[in-house]
Amino acid sequence: MSRMRNATNRTVLFCLAAVLLGAGAVLASATGPVRDRLPAGWPRLGTDRVWLDGEELGRWRDEGWWTPAVIAALSVAVLLLAALVLVQVRRGLLRELALGQPEVTLSGPALAAALAERAGAIDGVDDARVRLRGNARRLRARITLTLRPDTSPDAVLHRLAHGAVAEARAATAPRALDADVRLTVRSHRARRLR
Repeated sequence: MSRMRNATNRTVLFCLAAVLLGAGAVLASATGPVRDRLPAGWPRLGTDRVWLDGEELGRWRDEGWWTPAVIAALSVAVLLLAALVLVQVRRGLLRELALGQPEVTLSGPALAAALAERAGAIDGVDDARVRLRGNARRLRARITLTLRPDTSPDAVLHRLAHGAVAEARAATAPRALDADVRLTVRSHRARRLR
């Protein structure tokens, strides 16, 4: 389902980008500096073309319903786009997870905080951050660890997989929990000698 949704989102964005790019190219070809640099065989819009006729626009403005209708339509479009952006940002974040018994749930942020605390307690880890995403069947934990410069990444990954991630998988069973781990190293600054 998510692959289909991603493909649909990419297709819609590609079509919208193509339309906007084409419209921008057409509008740019009407201006003098761009028009003079176009190859000879390319179609061009006339420089005397009128995009908005003042008289026609004035007639529409004289109608009592025209201005409120335009403002209302633009407001609805902006609200719909804002709602779409909000849904795209919030989709996938784990809020609550049902635990098999009626009215027993696990809070997604609490699970993420516990996982971050357990991961941060591993020797050599300076900082741990966890974001949980998922649905009722599959969960994904994005774990970002900041290591000290003298820490072995292999040892940290081994302790993480057999400790914090194993506990989280046991807590969320029978759902699958995939863990994406990103490691960074906190750089220590060399002292300058005078």
